[in-house]
Amino acid sequence: MDARRETETVSTKNPTVVERKSECELVVTRTVNGPARLVFEAWTKAELFRRWWVPKSYGLDLLSCEMDVRVGGQYRLVFRHEGSTMEFFGTYLEVTPDSRLVWTNDEGDGQTITTVTFDESAGKTLLVVHDRYPSKEALDSGSTAALPEALDQLDELLATLG
Repeated sequence: MDARRETETVSTKNPTVVERKSECELVVTRTVNGPARLVFEAWTKAELFRRWWVPKSYGLDLLSCEMDVRVGGQYRLVFRHEGSTMEFFGTYLEVTPDSRLVWTNDEGDGQTITTVTFDESAGKTLLVVHDRYPSKEALDSGSTAALPEALDQLDELLATLG
């Protein structure tokens, strides 16, 4: 046995691909280590969602996480940031268990539509997060840089859920 190989660190992180598809569209793709059922639960159950969604490096506190995940249901996330609060909120447009979520992001100028698909293969789930922004300026000022770290945290959570 090669002693060097025993001490090598093997990265278990899956790559996150962020692609700008047009002036108003951004697609983030990532395979996560868990079945679609668990991944969907992590996106739709507030007690799980709050454990992975906020990147630790951002220093934000998630004060409130309300999620009524059904067509027409609403969500509201409240963060403490630099001595004040900021909110993200919207409405669920489509909810297909274990395979698809679509919601609005209503806090900015205009409405962003987010679609997340969950495609399971061999116990892992391919996530595709598609954001359609109301304008190029809205996409340019968006917070998509946080998603790769959040998805790393999702993988960490999934490892604890078995």
